[in-house]
Amino acid sequence: MPVDVPLYPVNLLVAGRRCLVVGGGPIAARKAEGLLACGATVHVVASQVGADMRALDVTWDERPYRTGDLAGSRLVVTATGVAEVDAAVFADGEVAGIWVNSADDPEHCSFTLPAVVRRGPVVLTVSTGGHSPALAVWLKERIGAHIGPEYEVLAGLLSEERDAVRAQGRSTEGVDWRSALDSDMLELIRSGRVQQAKERLQACLSSS
Repeated sequence: MPVDVPLYPVNLLVAGRRCLVVGGGPIAARKAEGLLACGATVHVVASQVGADMRALDVTWDERPYRTGDLAGSRLVVTATGVAEVDAAVFADGEVAGIWVNSADDPEHCSFTLPAVVRRGPVVLTVSTGGHSPALAVWLKERIGAHIGPEYEVLAGLLSEERDAVRAQGRSTEGVDWRSALDSDMLELIRSGRVQQAKERLQACLSSS
């Protein structure tokens, strides 16, 4: 059943942290791949570790899941396709205080995984709380079509100027970033005029 309580959105830093994936099939491999893309150290427990999973930079134990396998993990994703196993992983996670996501089983999740659009440091997520993963993916694709690589460049320019403001001993909170974002900066970046976009940003900030 879907999640009907408000979800608290958060971006987790998993780089260098041990995460467990229970399951060795294609869906589990996609979950492991997502964790690896964020720098996590991934260990897998599965009765059968498929070719997709073996191709990834993970360690594994090819055996059934056992209570205690969660020990030392910061995050767990289970995607075995066996309801009893996924429920057992979730129950163990609740006891151990470890966050667990059960693929396609919101009832046995302490967190859900949204559809994601990434443009460098810019991350947009869409979630329906398990009501309709298809809608989440559809919305992600529509949003992604309007958020191109220029937003990654924009984020980089804003980050540089934010560092410059802080280096001057000024607070970044009182700066009028909105006027810069409402200017033609994006159009300048899209047309390849990045230096002009940077100058426009600096001009907007200097007047605030």
